[in-house]
Amino acid sequence: MGAMSNHTNTPRNDRNTYEPHRANPMGAYVATAGAVIFLIATFLAWIATDDKSFSGYESDTLIPFTAYLGIGFAAALLYAAKRATRRQHRGLSLSSMAAGIAATGLALSYMFEVPGGAERKAGFDTEIGVYVGLIGAIVWAVGSFLLAKEPEGDIEHRNDDDRGTVHGGHTAN
Repeated sequence: MGAMSNHTNTPRNDRNTYEPHRANPMGAYVATAGAVIFLIATFLAWIATDDKSFSGYESDTLIPFTAYLGIGFAAALLYAAKRATRRQHRGLSLSSMAAGIAATGLALSYMFEVPGGAERKAGFDTEIGVYVGLIGAIVWAVGSFLLAKEPEGDIEHRNDDDRGTVHGGHTAN
C-alpha cells in the first residue's frame, strides 16, 4: 500500500490528526496585555482634588479587584492555550470578555462622574489612571472576543464516534 496521509487514524497522542484546526492564541495574548495594562492603571492616579491625588488602589477596592480578576483570566486563557487541544475553551473566553466589558464600564463611570462617596465632594477630577484603565479594559475585552470566535474545546476525552470516523458505511458525528 502507498504512504498514509495526514488524515488517517493515528495514535491518540497525535493531536493534529483528529482536529487540525486549532484556535489562534493571539486573542489570549491581547487579552493578557489588556489585563496587565488595567493592573498598571490601578496604581496610577484615578481621582484628584486640588491638593491630592488618589490611585485606583486607594480610591475604590473594586478597581484592584477587577485588575486581579483580569490577571486571573489571563492566566487561565494562557493555560488553556497551552493545554486545550484546540487552544481554548469558549466559556472561559466569553467570561473573560464579560469581565473586560465590566472593567470598561468601571473606567467609563469614573470618566463621567466619580462613583461612590467621592462624587459627593466638590472638586474631584478624573486622572490619567482612568484613561489608561479604559484602554486596558477595551484591549482585554477585544482580545477575549478574538479568542472566543476561534474553534473551541478540549477534545481529548471524546470517543471515536465524536471525531467523525466511518462506522458501517456512514460517518458518525
